[in-house]
Amino acid sequence: MNMHTVPVNSTSPAPLKNVSAMVTLVETIRSRPQMSSGFGVFSGPSGYGKTVASTYAQNHCECVYVEVRDFWTRRTFCEALLLELGQTPRGTIAQMMKEIIKVLGSDLGRALIIDEADKLVDKNMIELARDIQEMTNAPVILVGEEKLPQKMKAFERVDGRVLDWVLAQPCDAQDARVLARMIVPGVEVEDALLERICRETGGRTRRVSNTLFEVANYARNGGLKALTLAGYRGRIFTGEAPIRGKAGVR
Repeated sequence: MNMHTVPVNSTSPAPLKNVSAMVTLVETIRSRPQMSSGFGVFSGPSGYGKTVASTYAQNHCECVYVEVRDFWTRRTFCEALLLELGQTPRGTIAQMMKEIIKVLGSDLGRALIIDEADKLVDKNMIELARDIQEMTNAPVILVGEEKLPQKMKAFERVDGRVLDWVLAQPCDAQDARVLARMIVPGVEVEDALLERICRETGGRTRRVSNTLFEVANYARNGGLKALTLAGYRGRIFTGEAPIRGKAGVR
């Protein structure tokens, strides 16, 4: 089972844009006409919060979620998916695939989210996902990096079955405000500071969140209840490696 922390919940006044987009994609594929394609693709650069959005959709939409690892083989993929389905992996790859298809196919409408799907494409394992989708008619969401749609062109039998393509969006000031309410509660963070954080982090949700944890520490250490752009002297996580002798504060 995954252990990712989801920074939004059903009571959040305004979920992150990528979270909303992911939930919408799952529901679009789930509610498609019977003869329509059953794949959706959610792609974007590293750090845009795709895994967070996927994990939220797993919980909110009661999906099956599996995150592919670089060292996985076909057998490892089948074993991990069976565990997510609450089954004990056993037998050959073919036998495990039959069990996956049986269990997932018995729960009509339950979506399967495959995170880091690039790795299935890179290892020529993406046909496993096609077999699962075709034989269960379950909605399958492939989540991956920015180049996933281009990589899939080499696998026409999968590429041609994609009903909807969604591109993850960079974190903006509105998203940063949602994150700030959760990470820096009780401190009013000026919009101009949030805009600068988004700009200097390249809109990567992970870096924005890391910076807001720094903002929280800065406010706590200074006993502050409000932070402005001019008054913040803490770090902003730009992703650049530190250089010895260069000032670390921004």
